[in-house]
Amino acid sequence: MDGRLIYLMGPSGSGKDSLIEAARQRLLTQGCEAVRRIITRSAEAVGEDAIGVSREEFARRQQQGDFALHWHANGLDYAIPVSIDQWLLEGRDVLVNGSRGHLSQARARYPTLLPILLTVTDDVLRERLLRRGRESPEEIDGRLRRNQMFVADDKVGDTRIYRLDNSADLATTVDHLMDVLRISAVPDRT
Repeated sequence: MDGRLIYLMGPSGSGKDSLIEAARQRLLTQGCEAVRRIITRSAEAVGEDAIGVSREEFARRQQQGDFALHWHANGLDYAIPVSIDQWLLEGRDVLVNGSRGHLSQARARYPTLLPILLTVTDDVLRERLLRRGRESPEEIDGRLRRNQMFVADDKVGDTRIYRLDNSADLATTVDHLMDVLRISAVPDRT
């Protein structure tokens, strides 16, 4: 594959979907597709730019081989459509909203993937999760604890994990994302 998978990770509430949407046009000018993931949550759910499907539909599509990557987390099923493989073969880069817990499986399928971890301060993360209203205060505390467990990793195997802080201005985070893509050998196709 000539294209490269850009694997964006981060805790729920860190702003992954907001970053992807804000960067979408700039990514397209560099030959990079930003992909919506498939999730077993209603498409009307707040804060998730995803294709909502039922559990039955998800299982059917998984069995048919419609997914390049799929995982289960926080009581939901997530997937990245297999259409990304064609884009990668065509030399296009692909940005996906991935899972920290599924990183090793994703790297096994896409050895040259670029892992990027979107971070936010605990105070900002707590505020965003409370505002979103999906989890109880206890569940939010659990998410904050899980977030701390992943922060220490700087590498996956011999591959560096790039970090982006999204605690403040989203436009600045977009600029930093574009900088990471440039310095990490993802070719600039403009």
